[in-house]
Amino acid sequence: MTFPFKEIFKISRFLALVLVISCGEKQVKEEVVLRPVAFGEVAYLGSEKMRQFSGSAKTEKIVNLSFRGSGIITKLDMKLGQKVKKNQLLGSLDNVSARLSYESSIESKNSSESQMNTAKLTLNRIRILYEKGSSSLSDYESAKNSYRTAVASFESAKRSVAIQQDKIQYGYLYALEDGIIATVSAEVDENVSPGQVVGVLNAGTAIEISLGLPESVINDINQGMNVKVQFTAIENDMFNAVVTEVAPSIDSNTSTYPVTVTIKDKDERIKSGMVATVLFEFDTGVILEKQLVVPTKAVGEDSNGRFVFVVDDSKDKIFVKKKTIIIGDFTQEGIIIKSGLKLGEKVATAGLQTLLDGQQVKLN
Repeated sequence: MTFPFKEIFKISRFLALVLVISCGEKQVKEEVVLRPVAFGEVAYLGSEKMRQFSGSAKTEKIVNLSFRGSGIITKLDMKLGQKVKKNQLLGSLDNVSARLSYESSIESKNSSESQMNTAKLTLNRIRILYEKGSSSLSDYESAKNSYRTAVASFESAKRSVAIQQDKIQYGYLYALEDGIIATVSAEVDENVSPGQVVGVLNAGTAIEISLGLPESVINDINQGMNVKVQFTAIENDMFNAVVTEVAPSIDSNTSTYPVTVTIKDKDERIKSGMVATVLFEFDTGVILEKQLVVPTKAVGEDSNGRFVFVVDDSKDKIFVKKKTIIIGDFTQEGIIIKSGLKLGEKVATAGLQTLLDGQQVKLN
């Protein structure tokens, strides 16, 4: 069977159209891989005198709550965020062993008291006989020693009763200060040992920021130094604070010097554990002439002169735009810009020779 030429041509056109459509669909589905770009910001020369470091907020006094005795928890009146008062009962143990020991100590005390009374009667009887000449001096001295031993045993038994009575109190957990329960790490019917942390109490009223500073700036930090603090969770607000502690030695785990900053402003929105940024101003001198500076790595050079790639993130997609600039002197903070850039603009700081003008990227 043969097909007419016109039919064959129509079938060929149809197959070609299907192929073009399927190829177009595949191209649409291809995911564009965006190049990550490191960047820096255009700043004023001398802005290095203002440094910021991250830390975490905590109350000035944190108390780990634990029982002094061991046993099974029968009561636990602690919930996250619960406000408690000083001496408020927070939990109790079954205290079976402590009560048995207390009862045993009372029996021992009663027994030693009986022995002491018997020894006293014996001493009185032998003393009378000795005074009448019916008993020897050795018998009298032996009776006195026995009585002294019985008295000492009774006093020891009384102290034991007091100690065992105190140990019963080890099965009760009280709040040592007014505060807020920050952590609960035990439950009713759980068996705990002495010193095992069952909760954490934030007892202080002031908020502190703990952070670590490098050795390059630690000599510029002093107790009483005023700083500013910002919190990621509290936007557009800045709080006054003061440096209260500066460690004299480095922390071997972090290779930084621990520093504590205390917030002077009271605000209920500030909570323990919040991430904070502390701003230190190391030089309060006024900069007479404000000069723009960019990182040295952000400036490239081609046949047209010096250039940078400005990051445009004002829209949904991020692009880099090549811009010619005029530079000034080189400084420790970067290169001074005479023209071509504005304060706060973002500039790429890596891969300048492979970036393209107008290329879509993502920030690294």
